[in-house]
Order: sequence, then C-alpha cells, then structure tokens
Amino acid sequence: PAKGLEQLLSTISKVKRQLNPKLQIDGILLTMVDSRTNFAKEIAALLRETYGSKIKVFGTEIPHSVRAKEISAEGKSIFAHDPGGKVAEGYRNLTKEVLKLEKQREKSRAGLGR
Repeated sequence: PAKGLEQLLSTISKVKRQLNPKLQIDGILLTMVDSRTNFAKEIAALLRETYGSKIKVFGTEIPHSVRAKEISAEGKSIFAHDPGGKVAEGYRNLTKEVLKLEKQREKSRAGLGR
C-alpha cells in the first residue's frame, strides 16, 4: 500500500522542483479504511509512523463504504445521499482539520509580516 504513496510523493517532489516551487501538500488522507480489521489498523499506524514526521497525516480517516463508492460513481454527493452517515461525518471532520491548519498558517503569516 505504501508503494503507491511513495511514487506519488516522488512525483509531487519532481513537480515542485521542476514546475511549481510553491506547491504545498497539506497532508495524507487515509480513505476507504475498514477499521474493523487489524490489517487496516496496522497499515494506518505504519503510514503515520513512516510519514508522520515528514508530512502531516490527517487524524481523520474516511471509512470504507460500498454505497459511498456507488454514489460517487453516479456523480452524487455523499452529503445529499447520506448526510448523517460515517463517510459524510469523516469528510466533515476533515474539513475541520483543514480549516484549523489554514488558521494556523494565517497566524504564522501574520506573525512573519510584522
């Protein structure tokens, strides 16, 4: 599972170096997580341990859902289909994390601008 992530991070690094030096990645989001299995828990822990010191790994995990996958394939929003479900809740939690991260960035920029 981490092999694909390694390739993605390598590609991002090349793009940043060659095309867009200002490219910034907010973090790694774990999706399609089946937290009922030990394997999924082990992979999540391994990713956090391996990459957590280099790049933020969001605390939010988006759970696996066959229905959410079907809804997405139909071009529909999970919020319209199942706003109270675990997948929608996961994305709401991610939104909160990203907004918090952005507020921290704004504070940092404001401090530098003084």
